[in-house]
Amino acid sequence: MTKTAKLSENDLRQFTGTENWYRHGINRNVTFTDGAKYVADEGGAYWLLDAIAICQRYEKAVAAEPFQVWKLAVRPDRTATLTCEDGNYKTVYTQQIEFTDFPAEEITLWFSDNVIYLPSER
Repeated sequence: MTKTAKLSENDLRQFTGTENWYRHGINRNVTFTDGAKYVADEGGAYWLLDAIAICQRYEKAVAAEPFQVWKLAVRPDRTATLTCEDGNYKTVYTQQIEFTDFPAEEITLWFSDNVIYLPSER
């Protein structure tokens, strides 16, 4: 089984809540759910959780938003764009990623109340 198969929409939909909250190692105010941990483990993407957590501390426009929609879009050349929206489709942060081996073409994570989670875990 490839990592892409492990990060299929069907697999991610199994996360409809969480039993555990994991404290982020860099920004201790941030936690993440079982679903976000699954993405990090299976997609080799702890860097993605790091990017979200670090922006909470150092990007004022991001930290000012109580609800955030984080989208990672991977292009065929393995470059990517990470964006944060305010929940009303207004982009408040964009980061270009020079290379990623993230196994899916795209992923969306939500951030609210200091928690990173999958939309299905709301």
